Amino acid sequence: MVKVVKFGGSSLASAEQFKKVSEIIKSDSARRYVVPSAPGKRFSDDTKVTDMLYECYALASKGKEYKSVLEKIKQRYNDIINELGLSINLDKEFDIMESCFIGKAGRDYAASRGEFLNGMVLADYLGYEFIDAAEVIFFDDNGNFDIDTTNEILSERLSNIENAVIPGFYGSMPNDTIKTFSRGGSDITGSIVAKAVKADLYENWTDVSGFLIADPHVVNEPKVIKTITYKELRELSYMGATVLHEDAIFPVRKEGIAINIKNTNAPDDEGTLIVESTSKKPDYTITGIAGKRGFTAISIEKDMMNSELGFGRRILEVFEKNGISFEHMPSGIDTMSVIVQQDEFEKKEQEVLAGIHRNTNPDSIDIESDIALIAVVGRGMKSTRGTAGRIFSALAHAHVNVKMIDQGSSELNIIIGVKDEDFVKATNAIYDIFVKTRV
Repeated sequence: MVKVVKFGGSSLASAEQFKKVSEIIKSDSARRYVVPSAPGKRFSDDTKVTDMLYECYALASKGKEYKSVLEKIKQRYNDIINELGLSINLDKEFDIMESCFIGKAGRDYAASRGEFLNGMVLADYLGYEFIDAAEVIFFDDNGNFDIDTTNEILSERLSNIENAVIPGFYGSMPNDTIKTFSRGGSDITGSIVAKAVKADLYENWTDVSGFLIADPHVVNEPKVIKTITYKELRELSYMGATVLHEDAIFPVRKEGIAINIKNTNAPDDEGTLIVESTSKKPDYTITGIAGKRGFTAISIEKDMMNSELGFGRRILEVFEKNGISFEHMPSGIDTMSVIVQQDEFEKKEQEVLAGIHRNTNPDSIDIESDIALIAVVGRGMKSTRGTAGRIFSALAHAHVNVKMIDQGSSELNIIIGVKDEDFVKATNAIYDIFVKTRV
């Protein structure tokens, strides 16, 4: 069996955390390939190394005093090295990095050094081979990830290596400059490595014991999801649930490789298994609840709208011309509502309204702001009668007025719109009816 294991910044923030990571890796010989993040926060008021690198680069590239920040970064790594009793010396790497900062090598280069240096330290500590991600992860001239070239070269490179550390978050462009994924992109690197070595499992180690049914900042001590499908995860991630970078699922999904979200500080916890499909019956009718605030609904009304060819296209064309993407578009016979991000819409509000009038000549347009969208997601919903009825019953009991409902044809999710001020109350009402009462 082959496992790829990725450890987040909190899992590698200090020497103490390094020791935990080493114990986890060495406890299972299948954990052969390791993808580390840069050191994260050691405590609540601490600063992540990546943020210090951004600050240091901004100062150095502008000719301002940067050495005090650079020394703090050096100290973070040296503290880890000294407390682990290692002999590795990073002075040469810091000299190169300092020169590149002054030479304006780019913010991507600066950010990547956190993972690069942490990877060197971890490889030395584990006794594993270190592979610079710039040599095996590739982007094209436009900055898009080149999955085919990466998979070919990475697979070949790892084919004869028993154990290796490959730092996350970055790769290289055809001109050899460093390019990073979006923030949190080490999750993606782990997925890429898992695909390349045809891993049996991709373990993603973080500071929580799996994916929670609801946001713990909204619902008090929500339950952990034991098993979730890629489709369910995508729906929840899109609506703001963040444990795993949503782009991390694509490389492994095509290979049928499962992802296990695990807790470095509680390694015996089962965590959450993310799979393509499963015959396992979910513990509850719903798998998860996620939501976002700050939306606006633009409702267009026109008699006989349904018989007017191209009406919907002309509406969306206005939003496209103004650079505004829509979230949902529920409609009736004579009405159509377009749900958009409020902050985006406010910048182009009058241009959009004028464009709708020119394109469609509506009878009226109504705008309602401060709307929250809540996604109720679950593969168990399809085979359970009355799910929507239970949701609305719970919301009515909590005195929450529903502004919008939108259900996909897959019956995998139901989107509900409520006032921003009712977001917490509505989320808790839905959680209670399906999880606490196990309906």
